[in-house]
Amino acid sequence: MIGIVTDRIQLVKQLVKKMQDRYGYAWTVLQGLVKTDFKLRYQGSFLGIAWSVLKPLMMFCVMYVVFGKFLRMSDGTSTYPVVLLLGISSWQFVTEATNVGLRSVVDRGDLLRKVHFPNYIVVVSATVGAFISYAINLVVVLVFAIIARVHFTWRVVLLPLNIIELYAITLAVTLLMATMYVYFRDIAHIWDVLQQLIFYGMPIIYPLTYVTNRGGMLADIARLELVNPFAQAIQDIRHNFIAPVTQPTVWNQFSNWAIRLLPVALTIVLLWFGVSLFRRNSRKFAEVM
Repeated sequence: MIGIVTDRIQLVKQLVKKMQDRYGYAWTVLQGLVKTDFKLRYQGSFLGIAWSVLKPLMMFCVMYVVFGKFLRMSDGTSTYPVVLLLGISSWQFVTEATNVGLRSVVDRGDLLRKVHFPNYIVVVSATVGAFISYAINLVVVLVFAIIARVHFTWRVVLLPLNIIELYAITLAVTLLMATMYVYFRDIAHIWDVLQQLIFYGMPIIYPLTYVTNRGGMLADIARLELVNPFAQAIQDIRHNFIAPVTQPTVWNQFSNWAIRLLPVALTIVLLWFGVSLFRRNSRKFAEVM
């Protein structure tokens, strides 16, 4: 019995050593790039890292006044401001990660030619840097939630899974666009337009019930917005973190499991395709740039 346990311990140690040998250097480079990017992002700025919190807060104030007060598109609950802030902060992470990430290979072209390390590290570092800002914003949201006396439920334990899914779909799209940007610089301008369409098409600044309560075909179309992996992940985050009663998700809007699992399936497929496309073209990047 002792011999079996010893053999398994040795097997685990060998596996860990192989992982360190294979990814240790990449991990070191990733840490260095993330630290450098995070410092340079706010270098010369008087407020520095505070801007990672101030930007979504400013956008929240504008959206809350326009849509919540003037257009009266809120859900009428005390948690709506916190839900709105969480949605804006989540989308801010997506836009920051993709906008910086899609240019990362081209911007780091000189470094990629001079230093040998996996090209995907520069894209991952951009998304990780944005994720650090997002983590800070989640702490701010938590403070606002406590002030608003939000009643937290057991669903908060699902929050890490929702955040991982949001990061996965963001990384997938970033890898795809970073690959295309090397060959077609216009992809940055196309994405600027697309992200605006996606943002206003998702129930982030307005509650989904604002449309679904009207019934008819428009309500059915509105529910299909939840099939969008970005919308599904952000709604799940808001549902499980802040307002499980008022925030509809794909899980409680559809009884068909095929539809329920479609956003997750799309995320997995897009991530696989993004990684495959990037790896297939990464060797040609130095020649093209």
